[in-house]
Amino acid sequence: MKTLLRNRELSAFLAILALFVVLVALNHSYFSLQTLSMIFSSAQILILLAMGAALVMLTRNIDVSVGSTLGLCAIAVGVALNNGYSLPLAMLFALGIGALCGFFNGVLVVGLRIPAIVATLGTLGLYRGGMLLWTGGKWIEGLPASLKSLSEPLAFGISPLGVMVLALLAVGAWALSKTAFGRDFYAVGDNLAAARQLGVAVNRTRLLAFTFNGMLAALGGILFASQIGFVPNQTGSGLEMKAIAACVLGGISLLGGTGTLIGAFLGAFFLTQIDTVLVLFKLPAWWNDFIAGLVLLGVLVLDGRLRQALARHQRALKYSRFVPGNAGAKNVTPFPRRKSKKEVA
Repeated sequence: MKTLLRNRELSAFLAILALFVVLVALNHSYFSLQTLSMIFSSAQILILLAMGAALVMLTRNIDVSVGSTLGLCAIAVGVALNNGYSLPLAMLFALGIGALCGFFNGVLVVGLRIPAIVATLGTLGLYRGGMLLWTGGKWIEGLPASLKSLSEPLAFGISPLGVMVLALLAVGAWALSKTAFGRDFYAVGDNLAAARQLGVAVNRTRLLAFTFNGMLAALGGILFASQIGFVPNQTGSGLEMKAIAACVLGGISLLGGTGTLIGAFLGAFFLTQIDTVLVLFKLPAWWNDFIAGLVLLGVLVLDGRLRQALARHQRALKYSRFVPGNAGAKNVTPFPRRKSKKEVA
């Protein structure tokens, strides 16, 4: 139990396996590489958003505008392609807009010292409104085949954009765990004052977290346009909450300084797996958010209870070392017994 608490990635992985076992037990035909690749394909957008949200949450902040950023960047790549720009230029244009959106969020939080939840709630409406003004509320259609081909499966059912997602996950996980640059994110979220004393560029790290988050949301927008083939005027609505939920399920702490990108990946995969299972069993779509929310609340409540039990157990072990007669107790001198008045006399 202690291992599961300390390694939330393992907990999320076991939850994924358990859901697969239930799925296969109900229908053996679902045990296939095709089912796995289908779930991964459906999870790619949420994985990108969860990775970006994880970077921000590691610095003890939160960004609820990524859904709007994704929609705005999906519009950007679609408009650029329909205006005759090449695919690489259109993708760079969308990435630039995503970076600017993330950087602007960072300036509000770091520069103007506005609480992150308040600042990004404001930009959520701002980016959503900008998206609708840009398109006049219309859908972006007629996207070229070159964009759609990026989501066509290659080896093992994984598309070129799917390979990109896995590559970004590997590079990001390595950078956070093995480089000083990555460890700065943990230091800032764990103890801001101590990070400053250690010479960590606190403001720069938080700005980069928001900027990277915006760029990953932009990649999610490109991926969305590639998979769907058009861009509705409500693209990205509600995805910010799913991204945060995926991070929490994967062990990213809302208090900062704890978690990994692998955990965010597993949390996003698990949430998408739930949606896929509901689709396979032909349940109504409105059950998706209800069941996903129920699972998240259950995980949070169980995790909180288990952590409290573990903390009590650790405190009991700590104090038992100072109780004479206990196994493993230290050599301590008990307090002298107070003499009674008769003994004093």
